[in-house]
Amino acid sequence: MIHNLAKRAHDRNWTLDPIIRSMLDDDWYKLAMLQFIWKHFPGTHVRFTVINRTRSVRLAEVVDEAELRAQLDHARTLRFTRSELIWLAGNTFYGQHNIFRPDFLDWLSGLSLPPYRLSRMDGQFQLDFEGAWEEVTLWEIHALAILSELRTRRGYARLDEMDLDILFARAKSRLWSKIERVAGVPGLKFADFGTRRRHSFLWQEYVLELLAARLPGVFAGTSNTYLAYKHNLEAIGTNAHELPMVLTALARLGRLGATSLKDAQYEVLRLWQEMYGPAMRVMLPDTYGSTQFFRDAPDWAADWTGVRLDSKDPFEGGEEALAFFAAHGRDLRQKLLIPSDGLNADLMLQLHAAFGGRIQPGHAPSHFRDARDFQDPAKWRHEPRCRISSGIGTKLTNDFAGCSPVEAPEFSPISLVCKVTAVEGHPAVKLSDNYTKATGPAEEIAYYRSVFGTEGLTEVPVEV
Repeated sequence: MIHNLAKRAHDRNWTLDPIIRSMLDDDWYKLAMLQFIWKHFPGTHVRFTVINRTRSVRLAEVVDEAELRAQLDHARTLRFTRSELIWLAGNTFYGQHNIFRPDFLDWLSGLSLPPYRLSRMDGQFQLDFEGAWEEVTLWEIHALAILSELRTRRGYARLDEMDLDILFARAKSRLWSKIERVAGVPGLKFADFGTRRRHSFLWQEYVLELLAARLPGVFAGTSNTYLAYKHNLEAIGTNAHELPMVLTALARLGRLGATSLKDAQYEVLRLWQEMYGPAMRVMLPDTYGSTQFFRDAPDWAADWTGVRLDSKDPFEGGEEALAFFAAHGRDLRQKLLIPSDGLNADLMLQLHAAFGGRIQPGHAPSHFRDARDFQDPAKWRHEPRCRISSGIGTKLTNDFAGCSPVEAPEFSPISLVCKVTAVEGHPAVKLSDNYTKATGPAEEIAYYRSVFGTEGLTEVPVEV
């Protein structure tokens, strides 16, 4: 369903366009994780907190608090519909039927988002969601999408209808140039990971419709469950940092049996594969540093399908992951890499060149910038080292910087996250492969680093 985006934005009929339109308007892995939480850790008390890593943007001075409350309140009125639950029950995900249990779906039918806490401090919103883990977790993506689109709508207010027409014309041209760059690349696969920082719901929907129509066989699907449901697309996603963060905090409190802090990251894998089998075995190793994760991982972890590369240089991280599988004697050609951190079309092509095939001597991955390079026999032989399928987020669904005909800083995306910050009243910590992405109180971060070490960690700027 292609909309007249400029007219819709100019009319500003937000009652027609609430930001969150369905409880399914969420990343698919949140639902897979929700069932995992519901089964294994019901009632665990957690707190999620929205964190603006782009501190130079004083978000509470850009987004109107009353509008934010109205959108958050609207999200609390939503419930999973009967047709959505039937789709979850009957659809095939990752080649597997009946991923969602009937008793879980019965419980899901009565779920609504719990209350939130909102205040302001030093130009930023203090937005928290606290309660039972299984009730609170779905706030994450909804809250981020709401804040992102409210900021977009503030930018719209600076523009008249002609300006808006130019804005979307330039954004569409930019999107089309990406499609032209990647069309026809042998073996290339990518998915949309852009819900949390999208320009708007309608723009994300437009992007997905265009990709599905113009890149069949290349565009693999979307992490957005509602748009997958609405447009018959593949729903993409497995798990996220949230799981090891909570389980490690529970181990720190002595509430995970005899499991140690370091072993908690592998307990996540054990419970996950026990629940889902081979369907979604893609690990996320960087919560407390990828190097230590791979060094100490049990041999059975090498049976997992692949690795999502999130916070380390993706070329370095990919080599590290393949070295882990090779050291355990696994066939690399069967393994999957999913780069997903701040990707754009050029970086995706370079990663595909580095891992999706062998590069002739003298040709670095940076030489591969569009489809023509992949069809040049002097540079390329299609002999894959492994499988690779990228996930592109912000640079796909919110690439509007410089598109406005008048100055509108609201169209430049910011790094906004919503993380677990407390478990059973105790601080939760994420270290990451990038020092800049660490979350938690300084003294807890220091303690976790004393346990997990800092090997392989670097510090690089975070854009999105």
